[in-house]
Amino acid sequence: MGRLKPDVGNKLKRAELAFKDKANKKKEKKQRQIERRKEAEALGSEAPPKQVPKSLDTMREYDETVVQPDDEEVMGEDAIDEFAEHFTGAESKTLITTGHYTSPEIMQLVDELVDLMPNAEYRKRGTADLKPIIEGASERGYTMMMVVTSKAKKATGLWVVKLPAGPTAHFRMTSVRLRKQIRNHGRPTSHRPELVLNNFGTRLGHRIGRLFGSLFPHDPQFHGRRVVTLHNQRDFVFLRHHRYMFSETGQRAYLQELGPRLTLRLRSLQLGTFDTTHGLYEWHHTPDMDTSRRRFFL
Repeated sequence: MGRLKPDVGNKLKRAELAFKDKANKKKEKKQRQIERRKEAEALGSEAPPKQVPKSLDTMREYDETVVQPDDEEVMGEDAIDEFAEHFTGAESKTLITTGHYTSPEIMQLVDELVDLMPNAEYRKRGTADLKPIIEGASERGYTMMMVVTSKAKKATGLWVVKLPAGPTAHFRMTSVRLRKQIRNHGRPTSHRPELVLNNFGTRLGHRIGRLFGSLFPHDPQFHGRRVVTLHNQRDFVFLRHHRYMFSETGQRAYLQELGPRLTLRLRSLQLGTFDTTHGLYEWHHTPDMDTSRRRFFL
């Protein structure tokens, strides 16, 4: 609501005037946009460049590690890195487990993650340490491993490990919404989904994108109309899972959300497989990194 008029005694009247004032300003702004659009059309190629609204994204600090499409050094590294085998045709196979203690909500999230990724399986952890689980999973042909961690019976973290030799990424998990909590949700089919990775632009982001890409096959079944989106915005990675839907006439398309819905934020990327004591870190978030709201890493 617009700003209340201090010189009007009646509170309801002040609110009414503020509402009208806000509506008039919105109308004037819309009219200015229409006029600018007409001027641009009249000037054609001589029209001034379109103004870009100022935001944290458009004003982000310069990062020299941003990957260019034709960067030969990055393409050379991609050809020999830990994910190269997957991107040249190897099939993904993911083991999902949890912390020592779980809850019905955690198990429901695990079930939906199994539905999300083809060739994903859940195995109960029990009291076992992660190191022997990782070794056993590698011996059984798993290419990826995910560990959902929790606190107070709520999912708070996600570890993603590339088998057999790493790297290992640790994410903080927030804003989890299960399928039953999403209005008008659908149920996923067994079709292999299309994967969409958005805005992983830096060297670190490129590497995290390849880690996520290794969880999904490279031959999506488009007729299944499933799409999994991992969208990075200001270092928050939003995971969404949808199905394309079409009207009876086929002239209109829309999306039906399948779940789960969650947000991830990278805390660390470690060389090798899970070792919080002696592991070497490629990147680790520390409080001194939060010196500017316009500084992003992915």
